[in-house]
Amino acid sequence: MKIQDMIDSVLKGSQPLGAFPLPELFRFAEKGTVNGIAVATGNEKQQYLAFLAGEAEGAIFIDDKGTLYGDKAVMLITGVESFTLYEVHPELVDAVVAGCRIFEKSHLKKGNNYEIPAFGKQNAGLGVFTLVILRNDEPQNGVRVSLRKEGKVVGSDVTTQDGRVGFKLMHGKYDVIVQDRSQQLTTFHVIFADSSAQKILQL
Repeated sequence: MKIQDMIDSVLKGSQPLGAFPLPELFRFAEKGTVNGIAVATGNEKQQYLAFLAGEAEGAIFIDDKGTLYGDKAVMLITGVESFTLYEVHPELVDAVVAGCRIFEKSHLKKGNNYEIPAFGKQNAGLGVFTLVILRNDEPQNGVRVSLRKEGKVVGSDVTTQDGRVGFKLMHGKYDVIVQDRSQQLTTFHVIFADSSAQKILQL
């Protein structure tokens, strides 16, 4: 059974506790040590957060491009969603979390204010980072580009014909690992600090 099918079947027999913007969702869940699943839908996407004893332990993001789990799903939460929270038996929540566990809780919370870092603030939020991979000033098509933050891969894609690849990221420092067609790896260190930025990398 797909994890989203499991969630849907679980929620059919569950009672909603209310609808909350993200900061209030965290406060409510923690205060009541809630075991449950929160759902946000809209703009042709679905997002799920799974709570155990008031803590967000799992996340899922689904849109027409596919499904992301755990930390990758968290990266796509904008902070403006409205989540409907359903109370669910902890054993069922635990089964869901097993397939979408959040390891980097710092992506969800900043300090004790339960704010996603920098959302709504241009100096520390989310944005689209476009990389252009060139060799001798020629765009490199079909090159694998991976991004790492603090040693963990947060994105991976293949360049288009014009050598471009784009990632939706939180602002910060990243390692860019480029694997060319000869399987040679080249690492670049970059800083992403604008809502929309482009950087050219020469192999």
